[in-house]
Amino acid sequence: MTTHVSSAASLSPQAPPQELLTPELLRAWAWHKQGLDGTLLGAEAADVFATAGWARSVGGANPYLTLFARAGTSREQADADVLSLKIHELPAARGCTYVLGHEDFAWGLQIGRDAAVAPFRVLARMGVERGEITLLEEQILHALAEAGGPLDPKQLKDLLGDSVRNLGEEGKKKGAATTLPTALGLLQADGRIRRVPVNGRLDQQRYAYTLWGLPPTSMNDDEARALLLERYLGWTGGATFKQSQWFTGFTMAHTKAGLTAVGAVEVPAADGEVLWMLPDDVERLAAFDAPAEEQIQLLAGTDSLVLLRRNSADMIAEQDKDKKLLGSTLALQADLPDHPILDRGRIIGLWQYDPGNARIAYWLFEGPTPAATQRIAEVEAWIRDELGDFRSFSLDSPASRQDRIDALDAAGQNA
Repeated sequence: MTTHVSSAASLSPQAPPQELLTPELLRAWAWHKQGLDGTLLGAEAADVFATAGWARSVGGANPYLTLFARAGTSREQADADVLSLKIHELPAARGCTYVLGHEDFAWGLQIGRDAAVAPFRVLARMGVERGEITLLEEQILHALAEAGGPLDPKQLKDLLGDSVRNLGEEGKKKGAATTLPTALGLLQADGRIRRVPVNGRLDQQRYAYTLWGLPPTSMNDDEARALLLERYLGWTGGATFKQSQWFTGFTMAHTKAGLTAVGAVEVPAADGEVLWMLPDDVERLAAFDAPAEEQIQLLAGTDSLVLLRRNSADMIAEQDKDKKLLGSTLALQADLPDHPILDRGRIIGLWQYDPGNARIAYWLFEGPTPAATQRIAEVEAWIRDELGDFRSFSLDSPASRQDRIDALDAAGQNA
């Protein structure tokens, strides 16, 4: 169902005829907008995230592959950019952690601020007053200043002693064992401290905290929300109202106001779906031709191409929609169970990394092509030499994915 923003927002007169906006063309268009067609090769990491979208980080390797697939960035260079604060992992949209470029730090934190405040509401119901958390915040800042370097949560808790209140069994049940995480979250949301990986790598979840003092933006919340929607539509090349709401976490009223503020227009696609697009992108889409040659990429299941609109089913061709793995139909799952192999925006297979054998296990739905085989070998060598493993998230392990590796091997042999 179409969600109308206002009477002023109408169908774009510059848009291509609806019947031409087929799933195939829109897949290739999103691929292009994501810089997966080679247009970002050699780009700086911050520019990749500004163009293709912030990289979701959950202690997995997605940020590294996001950069390698688009710009050819090595892990060493990405880690150096984190160290020099050209890029950083911060809580942003919906309070979820993403790796952002430096120009987005302050307003990205502003977007995620409400999520940092939410845990305090849980504490308040257990009798914790705001003044107690404010005092704890000041004591954390003092401890970090005295230390002269990063401290991990255990070190902070030991230093702060009784200032960190233990909330007992009730707190544990509500996900708040002590008052320390809430205070740290509020300080981070304000840009007064930042969280740094203890070994400099993004694909793990052991962190320490250090002083920061990031200046706030001059934007109000309405302006920040409009900017996120403008970026989001630019990253995706167009999205439905529902998809825009899912990524941003905005209310319907805030989403409507933001779309109006950036001049977004409605563009109906051949399948009947209505996309909201930026006016400049409508004109570019009218002149866009899908690439004729194969463009193969291996991406993470949380890559921006897949995650921003959470629409992996749209990336599966009609003839592949009944494909199953471990008894589940791929096109019916909200999130991909394995990492995708794609050609110009179409999912043509799935993969997992098998560190025990230093190889990629994969299933190409229609069998291998020379281009697909070459790219699989390139990504396999990069993971082996630079990452050592490819974890989806912090608790991912070779043992936990062994059944999927075996299933991919079996499906690949039968393709």
